[in-house]
Amino acid sequence: MATGKVIQFRRGRHVIHEKHFLIEVPGVDSKEKATKLVGKAVEWKSPAGKVIKGKVSGSHGAKGVIRAIFEKGLPGQAVTTEVKIE
Repeated sequence: MATGKVIQFRRGRHVIHEKHFLIEVPGVDSKEKATKLVGKAVEWKSPAGKVIKGKVSGSHGAKGVIRAIFEKGLPGQAVTTEVKIE
């Protein structure tokens, strides 16, 4: 099990994808290492104890950032918090 840090929503110039998040994982610093995490489960736990689950869908860029899609959108407070990757 690894932990990652939520960096930001996946977004473009005009559109923000509320269910898509970019996650940075310590020790993953290349696209090749990031693609090994594709398909793994991701969990975010709120301060109230509610768990929102998602799945790693791919890499983002060449520096090892991964993209995860959650079953429902995470709140804005989730940015800069930790997620568990199983």
